[in-house]
Amino acid sequence: QVQLVESGGGLVQAGGSLRLSCSASGIILSIYEMGWYRQVPGKQRELVAGITRGGNTNYADSVKGRFTISRDNAKKTVYLQMNSLKPEDTAVYYCNAKLNAIVSHWGQGTQVTVSA
Repeated sequence: QVQLVESGGGLVQAGGSLRLSCSASGIILSIYEMGWYRQVPGKQRELVAGITRGGNTNYADSVKGRFTISRDNAKKTVYLQMNSLKPEDTAVYYCNAKLNAIVSHWGQGTQVTVSA
């Protein structure tokens, strides 16, 4: 059974940092492309950061220079280091593992709240 479990969310003041972790089980993480998404009520889920099997990364313009995605395939974990957080970063953050156009898995999400 595939499971993605996010952790590390919480309440932080603007300018602060958080590190999210996504721990995977039931899959061989190294063959998946991984991503962090976020969603606020009433809006579509949006891609925050992605990392390919080979380690190439991409970021939403709104987080470039502040967030860093990384992966540790041996630990089956993907991280999102978030620095210089802003109130507009407040959202539920989801981890995604994508094998191909058909096979994709989601975690349950972790809440990140940034106070002004």
